[in-house]
Amino acid sequence: MIIFGIDPGYHRVGWGVVDRTGRTVTAQEWGCIETNPKDDLPERLLQIYQEIKAILKKHKPAAVILEKLYFAQNTTTALKVSEARGVLLLATAELKIPVLELTNSQIKSGFTGFGGAKKFQMQEMVRLVFGMKEKITPDDAADALAMAYVGAWRIGK
Repeated sequence: MIIFGIDPGYHRVGWGVVDRTGRTVTAQEWGCIETNPKDDLPERLLQIYQEIKAILKKHKPAAVILEKLYFAQNTTTALKVSEARGVLLLATAELKIPVLELTNSQIKSGFTGFGGAKKFQMQEMVRLVFGMKEKITPDDAADALAMAYVGAWRIGK
């Protein structure tokens, strides 16, 4: 079963693909869509939409795990991330891929056992769990792989 994780953003969108076969989950591919800060937001959203749709078509996942937005102190950033989530959800809806939304703490506790894990701890756990020699950068891609991993166990029960 192919599961796709997405760490949403408008500057960087991390993505990761895992395959669950029986009791084994393996990392297949990962990456990050990066937009140009000099571009207007509509152009950046269009880029995110087009690139994620192409990646989803390539991998044909059974489900997408998408991080729920946590509203922090910066509402301007939160609104832009919400708009990016909108185009990500549009792409999944068009391709008829089911979406499971998880909070940041659900992902962290499901992956590391601690809901308050820091970015570097998530990167190190991704490296260890998937048997990689080096940590994955940027951290958005590592987070997306962690999401896909947690989703593979939640969906594949």
